[in-house]
Parts: sequence; structure tokens; C-alpha cells
Amino acid sequence: MSAMSRKAVFVICAGCLIVSIGMGIRHSFGVFLGPMTTSLGLGRETFALALALQQIMWGLSSPLGGMVADRYGAGRVLVFGAIVYACGLAAMSAPGEFLGLNLGAGILIGIGLGFTGFSVVLGAVGRVVPAAKRSMAFGLVTAFGSFGQFAFAPFSQTLISAQGWPAGLMILGGVSLLMAPIAIFLAGRPEDQMAMGAGRVAGAKSGSTPAPHTLAPASLRAALSEASAHKGFWFLTLGFFVCGFQVMFIAVHFPSYVKDVGLSPGLGATALGLVGLFNIAGTFACGYLGGRYSKKYLLSSLYLLRALVFIVFLLAPKTEVSVLIFAASLGLLWLGTVPLTSGIVAQVFGPRYMSTLFGIVFLSHQVGSFLGVWLGGYFYDTTGSYDVVWIGGILLGFFAGLIHLPIAEAPLRAEAAQI
Repeated sequence: MSAMSRKAVFVICAGCLIVSIGMGIRHSFGVFLGPMTTSLGLGRETFALALALQQIMWGLSSPLGGMVADRYGAGRVLVFGAIVYACGLAAMSAPGEFLGLNLGAGILIGIGLGFTGFSVVLGAVGRVVPAAKRSMAFGLVTAFGSFGQFAFAPFSQTLISAQGWPAGLMILGGVSLLMAPIAIFLAGRPEDQMAMGAGRVAGAKSGSTPAPHTLAPASLRAALSEASAHKGFWFLTLGFFVCGFQVMFIAVHFPSYVKDVGLSPGLGATALGLVGLFNIAGTFACGYLGGRYSKKYLLSSLYLLRALVFIVFLLAPKTEVSVLIFAASLGLLWLGTVPLTSGIVAQVFGPRYMSTLFGIVFLSHQVGSFLGVWLGGYFYDTTGSYDVVWIGGILLGFFAGLIHLPIAEAPLRAEAAQI
């Protein structure tokens, strides 16, 4: 194995670990909803609004983190994000609606996620992996985010039962700091990473010295102008809004929904863990298939299947078995949107400014997440039911299934497909 190929493997492995920790902890917040609102005497809307603020802060900081990573490299961005993330969890453990929820869970953790999330990590991975392997690499990294969900949701429930929710959050804060030393493997200038990715292709084809990558837009401004003029970029952005709405509604409110229908509170945490477990297979499969078939058709099918899973679950009797079947089915469709959406961004526009461009698409995802989380709490507190949000998620799923079909997937520069 060449030195450059070993470096690429290290980047992928480090990205897997960072995403597993950051996404795993984030997906466990649903199990804190019940004990925190009961202990603090707050309504679900208050808790949901703080997590909705988190989604917006995450979305707003993702393009910023992406721009810094595209210019200076991902390493220092990830270290900063890990520190802010840990501070947010520490603040979240403090009692009080403002300090504990809005500042900690909302603002700080949101910024931490923006600087340790998919836009930064997948951008670094995309620059060192050739196009033929890029979709699979994105699927692998995203799948590890699901492994984190599988591991951290039950782990968080255990911490709450054994230590209480404040101590549980402090322990998770310590775990989140592990992202900082791992980030060293993603350090490096973007230009050098691009040369590595190009060199692997050139070396494989001719054994000659790799030529410098000259196919990217001349500047970030040129890349943004190019993307803004491409209709497919905006279709992806609209579709990712739907993903955020559906996923975060389930991640935050599903454990409480399970309790509301008369089932064990622990079943909700188990269900979230099962979503993460099955999404390991689902996301990796989406990454694998995305390297062989049209990504836009895979995305369309995924959103339509999500809507159908929602419908079947709502019509079915609410039992432990039906909850677990729903969780497993949804898990297969959970984060498969990430390698496919990011894969189209890299395929059409190239990987050089992918962190920034995917960060902008991801901002739309987080606006959807904000509405999914907040509206879940709002409609529950005002109507005593989640029915309106369930129906909204179904309708949006059908909309997303259609909006991806017109996307033009061809690279803007034909040669970029080789990098």
C-alpha cells in the first residue's frame, strides 16, 4: 500500500470516529427530553425549541466551518468544534431554561456540530478519495454516524438511570473531547489533499508523477456562483430540507411518542438505537449503490419509501413489535440521503470546495430540522398529539421524492469525474 493510500485510509477512519461521536451524542438527546422537562418543570415545546435552535446554529455554522476547512484544512476546524461541543454539553447540564437549554443545547452544541459535522468531514474525505470510490467512502463515514447513534442512545439512557441527567451530560461532554486528538489525521492543506486524490488516479493509470489539479473553480466565489446557477443545486437543497424535518422530529420526539401510546419509556431509546443499527447497513448500501447507479433516482426512491413507512406505522396497532419494525425500517432509510446528496455535490461541482457547497445544502437540512423539532413540541403542547407533524412528514416525503427527478448529475467539467 502506498504512503498516499495509507493517508487516505487514515483520513477515512478518523472521519468515521469523529462523525460517530458527534452524531451519536446528538442523536441521544431525545432520551433526555422526558427527564429534563420533568425535573425542570418545562413543557416539551421549551425543550424542543432549544434543540430547534441547535439545528439552526448547526446549519448556519456549517457553511462557515466549510469555508475555513476549504481554505486552511479540516484539522483546526474540528478541534475548535470539539471544544465548543464539550462546552455546550457542560452548559446543558446546568439547570435553567436559558443557560442549560438555549445556550448549551441550542447555541454552543449547534456551533460544535457545524464545525465537526458532515460538511467538514466529508469535504476532507472527498479530497483524498478518487471519484470511483468517493460515494462508498461517504457512505462508510455516514454509516459510522449511525453506529454512534446505536451506541450512544442506550448508553445515554443508562447514564440517566445510574447517574441522573446532569451527570450524564457531563460524561458525554468528556467523550466529545475525544474528537480533538482524532482530528490530527484530517489536518493538512486542501491543495495537498487534492493532489493526493488526483495522484492516486494518475498513478494508477500511468505510473507517472501526478499532475496538479487545475479543474476546480479559480476561487470560492467562482464556485458559489457556479453552484447558484445550477438548478440541481437548489433541488438538492429543497430535498435536504425534508430530510432534516423528518429525521429530527423522530430523533427528538419519538421516545416520548412511544411513552404517550402506553409503551415502556425504555422502548423509545431502544428504538432509536435500532434506527442507528439498521442505518449502518442502509447508509453503507446507499453509498455503495450511489457509485454504480444514478444518485438522484436513489434519493427519490428513499424519500418515497420513508413516506410509505410513516403511513404504515401510523395505521398499524402500536405494540412493541410494531415500534421495533418501524425503527428498523426507518433505519434502513435514515441517513442514506447524506452520501447520495453529498455525492451529487462532489460529482457535479468537484471536491475542491465541497465543504462549503455541501454546508450550504446542509443549512437547508437544518432549517427543516428546526421546524421538525419545534413544530413537534408546539403541536403536542397545543393539541396533545403529534398527528399534524406525522402527516406533514408524509406529504414532504412525497414532495422530496419528486423534486430530485429533474436534477442534472453530469459533472460541469467532464475531466473532474476522474479526480
